[in-house]
Amino acid sequence: MKQQDLTIKITVNATAQEAFKSINSVTKWWTENLEGSSEKLGDGFTVRFGDVHVSTQKLVEVVPGKKIVWLVTDSQLNFIKDKQEWTGTKISFEIDEKDNKTTIRFTHHGLVPEIECFDACSNAWGDYISNSLRNLVNTGRGQPTPKEK
Repeated sequence: MKQQDLTIKITVNATAQEAFKSINSVTKWWTENLEGSSEKLGDGFTVRFGDVHVSTQKLVEVVPGKKIVWLVTDSQLNFIKDKQEWTGTKISFEIDEKDNKTTIRFTHHGLVPEIECFDACSNAWGDYISNSLRNLVNTGRGQPTPKEK
């Protein structure tokens, strides 16, 4: 049986370019705890969720208005046995505009049901993509994890 990467599709009331810009504004929908840059090819950034999750992503494919791919170059997931489980996985956003609506297809390649983090990580991604990112694109306001003090 083929492994199933986590995929979430959302449709937004925005242009492909507006969706693309929102996806790249990681601090406005995923987490405000970000170091680095997340806007152009070759950029790298690290996100932190307390001492539970730290991961570093590098933008390895950027097609304006169409596609963004992050390679997870390092991860420290302290709530599972294999703390490096995300390292080497890819996170992609494919954007398709049709009839004044835009579909964003999010896929975390390598986040499959067979790995320990799948349930917790897929639930978290579901909320960030289906709620926070969708709201950011549609209303200009997402619900990222707040900045740690």
